[in-house]
Amino acid sequence: MRSETEVAVSTAAITLMRGVVYRETHEGVWATLQRHGAPVRDHFATIGVDVVVDDNEGYAYLRAQVDDAEELPRLVNRRSLSYPVSLLLVLLRKRMVEWESTSNEPRLILTREQIGEMLALFLADTSNEARQLDQVDSTIKKVVDLGFLRALRGQRDTFEVRRILKAYVDAQTLADFAAKLDDYRLDGSPGAQP
Repeated sequence: MRSETEVAVSTAAITLMRGVVYRETHEGVWATLQRHGAPVRDHFATIGVDVVVDDNEGYAYLRAQVDDAEELPRLVNRRSLSYPVSLLLVLLRKRMVEWESTSNEPRLILTREQIGEMLALFLADTSNEARQLDQVDSTIKKVVDLGFLRALRGQRDTFEVRRILKAYVDAQTLADFAAKLDDYRLDGSPGAQP
């Protein structure tokens, strides 16, 4: 029979393998990571995976160890993202930086309309508004599926931007994007890819 600690550590490991763990939605697993983080880290270290816990932001996730990248097969296959999805991730991260510096709200909440306005500037001009709305909806759905946006219950077309985005879109990516935005503004060509 397994002890309570063994069950808690196993539950934490399984939950991490399923995706990002958030302090506010996975309270029991978060408590286990705080109390028994070493056995969880040791478990994943044997297969070349790090457990990243960001106490300030309240999330934890798995990441392949950089030094073992050549020696071990990848646990999770990398996939390239489409231009609209990549663009939306960077735009959401930029909005998060602005929100953190100006807001006292605990979560960044955006509507479908606000997200569409952010994307519209960079999507190819089209006279077919319905087609562009479909592209925005498709892009939002993919970002929700990736776990960077969460649809709010009972609030149609309203989304929370998840803090895990900070781990995937860092300051250097934002700086590179800002430079490309400047080029886009100077060029002025519609649909130019930043």
